[in-house]
Amino acid sequence: MIAAFSVAPSGAGCDADGSVAEAVAEAVKVVRESGLPNRTSSMFTEIEGTWDEVFDVIKRATEAVERFGSRVSLVIKADIRPGVEGEIDGKLERLESAIERSDA
Repeated sequence: MIAAFSVAPSGAGCDADGSVAEAVAEAVKVVRESGLPNRTSSMFTEIEGTWDEVFDVIKRATEAVERFGSRVSLVIKADIRPGVEGEIDGKLERLESAIERSDA
């Protein structure tokens, strides 16, 4: 499965300027240390693995953010395809190929 998720603190304890960079950095460190294929963009982190692996990492990343605020917001979108691996890159490769074909 591939899961795209976003986790951020809110409420009491957050930075006065509204930045969540430090909290998000802690979550991303958890993801990167997991060893699972992953990618982070300006809005989401994507991670690929089995259901149990992915949701364990998301849970630990969420827990890493808890100390930064009195609440935590978590958004998850998942593509569940049992037995299929390498799609974190494979999907993008197929997309780029389709774009190249349409430009030809």
